[in-house]
Amino acid sequence: MKKFDKMGWSKLPVCIAKTQYSFSEDPKLVNAPKDFTITIQDVVINAGAGFIVAISGEIMRMPGLPEDPQALRIRLENGEIEGLS
Repeated sequence: MKKFDKMGWSKLPVCIAKTQYSFSEDPKLVNAPKDFTITIQDVVINAGAGFIVAISGEIMRMPGLPEDPQALRIRLENGEIEGLS
């Protein structure tokens, strides 16, 4: 986090990537268990999306989009789709 602060990213919002089944990182502790600890395994920046991600537990994450995603350049020209590659 000190490195992120030096890079000017310390004011970004934080998202915790964890199981969707529980407030905890343990999918077996369903719903809203009490008295649990969350272990943060890694912290990464999703600069394009504009937030810090704290990774906790096993979960598949989707990549953040850049500020200018390629989807903005997809268009239909003379009945042909352009901008997909």
